[in-house]
Amino acid sequence: MMALVRSNRPQRRVRALRRSGALLAIGLWSVSAWATAPTLLVGTSGDYAPFSLERDGRLEGFDVAVARAYSQERGLDLKFVRFRWPELLTDLAAGRFELAMSGVTVRPERSVAGRFTVPVVQSGAVALVHIASGLDETASLDDPEVKLAVNAGGHLERVARQLFPRAQITAFSNNADVREAVLDGAFDAAVTDTLEAPFWLHETEELRMLGPFTRDRKAYLVRPDLGERAADLSAWLLEREADGTLARLRTRWLNAGNAPPTALALPALLAAVDERLDLMPLVAELKRSSGDPVHVPEQEDRVVVAASVAVADAARRLGVPAPRSDAVATLFRAQMAAAKEIQFAILAAPAPTESGAPMDLAALRQALLRIGDRIAELLVRLPSGLEEEQVHSLAQSGLDAPGLGALARDRIASGIIAVAASREPACPSGSRLWPACPSP
Repeated sequence: MMALVRSNRPQRRVRALRRSGALLAIGLWSVSAWATAPTLLVGTSGDYAPFSLERDGRLEGFDVAVARAYSQERGLDLKFVRFRWPELLTDLAAGRFELAMSGVTVRPERSVAGRFTVPVVQSGAVALVHIASGLDETASLDDPEVKLAVNAGGHLERVARQLFPRAQITAFSNNADVREAVLDGAFDAAVTDTLEAPFWLHETEELRMLGPFTRDRKAYLVRPDLGERAADLSAWLLEREADGTLARLRTRWLNAGNAPPTALALPALLAAVDERLDLMPLVAELKRSSGDPVHVPEQEDRVVVAASVAVADAARRLGVPAPRSDAVATLFRAQMAAAKEIQFAILAAPAPTESGAPMDLAALRQALLRIGDRIAELLVRLPSGLEEEQVHSLAQSGLDAPGLGALARDRIASGIIAVAASREPACPSGSRLWPACPSP
């Protein structure tokens, strides 16, 4: 709970109790009230501007501000727990914190390890090149003579090693050291992203930007066993996107007031579908090793039935009209067709020479179920009057899983339109959750 709330509420209580002469009760009430206040443990790095940065012993940044606003509204005692990027997932699994809020990029291995909320902003990987290096295009970075600096253990290190395998890449455990390594002249370039790069460029004229060469989403990563917390935070983010709070925070901390809103029902739904499809290469490699077929009609039928039940349950829970089950089936069959398209593309290529640790099948299945729950809830939040052209356009740009074709994207978009069109036009009494309904 925010310090202002913590100080004012007891003071008002003190004045009231003094008037009644119950001074002893003041101490008893104060101790019991704050000793039992629910605590929210949030993991943050403190080294990643503009999301989480420590200055003069105090954390600040976009995600820090979001954490404080959420905890204050929910009446939670907020405590930040610092983590290092290489230990993010192990710390999450060990229960050091409930969720990570530090500019965390949505990645498949993180989807398996936890639950992502709806996304809060988009970004892209870039390279900040020292002007003395002579590097003038992205392709020139993939050279054995080029020295690249990058933050260790995070999304950007994986991007750097994937896109520039021939370069000399050094990963720094402290993100703040990455920029200094380039400015000192020891490295030719640093890999960062479109949101951090402006802060580095503002403080120096010795660097220039190449890229972006990826499109990424930032969201909050919640422990997998805390489904209610993840759902509540996502619901809160959807509300704060709708009332303009997130846009104001993006302007304040990210200098991105014109950034497209990501925590609205449609873009958040497409992000969830894309996150699920990004797991399909892992599914394909499991099937390669086990010999299981890609196309299993009986399993697909079970998925459709389970999806229809999940969507109906989500509508009942939120008190909003449920879409027709045949429309839900159309969308989920389009998703499964897209998933098979990606798997066939992966299996048509040679197996990777360095596959790393084998993926746990049970963990992967649980991740797919968790994302499916988020898809179900976002479906019942769709407004009924979606513009078809906009949905198809967003699907083409927002669904970019490797191996996914334009026709598959269009089929998913058509499925989303069918679901939205099948909603009942009438609003439930007193409902504020369905975007088509006016506030009571």
